Amino acid sequence: MHLIAAAQMVSTADKAHNLDSAARLVRRAADLGARIVGLPENFSWMGPEEERASAVETLDGPSLSRMAELARERKVTLLAGSILEEGAPGGRFYNTTVVFGPDGSRLAVYRKMHLFDVDVGDGKPYRESAAVAPGNEVVVADTEVGRLGLSICYDLRFPELYRRLAAGGATLLAVPAAFTLMTGKDHWEVLLRARAIENQCYLFAPAQGGRHSPQRVTWGHAMVVDPWGLVTARASEGEGLAVAAMDTELLARIRRNLPCLQHRRLE
Repeated sequence: MHLIAAAQMVSTADKAHNLDSAARLVRRAADLGARIVGLPENFSWMGPEEERASAVETLDGPSLSRMAELARERKVTLLAGSILEEGAPGGRFYNTTVVFGPDGSRLAVYRKMHLFDVDVGDGKPYRESAAVAPGNEVVVADTEVGRLGLSICYDLRFPELYRRLAAGGATLLAVPAAFTLMTGKDHWEVLLRARAIENQCYLFAPAQGGRHSPQRVTWGHAMVVDPWGLVTARASEGEGLAVAAMDTELLARIRRNLPCLQHRRLE
């Protein structure tokens, strides 16, 4: 039995403030006994698109260096939501999540595959690919709580990715996100529960939730979902935590009694 914590933040263009908020939430989760803590997409910066280049970092930059120190300080496995990582082709960036072990070591790096180029009806077109390049690697990390399958936000709409993660041995799925208000209110919980059910995995979804600027509002509702598809913890509005137990005996029993992962006919 392990405690999982999904953090909910309201990040802005003030990186120092965001990092302080992230550290406060990670420490609070660790104090509650969480062994794995997740931060949301864009945890360290969520400012105007025209200023995005000023927020770009390397994997050894200040945001992730601080998270590595925090993981080591509190001896937790830490999913560092996502940052804008420099070095993508064509002068673009990657939307990148990193997992740190309890000793602060870097366990895994995942670059968001599916980019948010959509019109959701809120009067604001989203064109993530204008500045961000897609990753191309499916990543499952070995952690102290089991095999952790990595994804970011819009990836949630592509079930084939999660089936690959489950086939790679994942028992826990991570979905750090900044879902829009328009899509989140109708699709967020449904999709999270579906991905947990169909892959018989625990799932935790750290989220951005609130008003980040006059132009940007996110849905929030960070969650932990069990492999039966039940929401076992949910954050309220604004900054907070969703904390719940990961019961490995329950997971094993569900997979044993309803062995649908073994019954697959199509690859």
